[in-house]
Amino acid sequence: MSKRKILFTALIAVAGYVGYRRYQSGQEERDLWAEATDPVPPADKA
Repeated sequence: MSKRKILFTALIAVAGYVGYRRYQSGQEERDLWAEATDPVPPADKA
């Protein structure tokens, strides 16, 4: 296998990993905001 193919494959793998990490980070951010802005039902005053 030529060095160019190996380099290209490694570049694709790194780009995929970076994209995956950015997606995961965004997902965590969305989950945090969903939890922070979740409406809280009023407590019963019994």
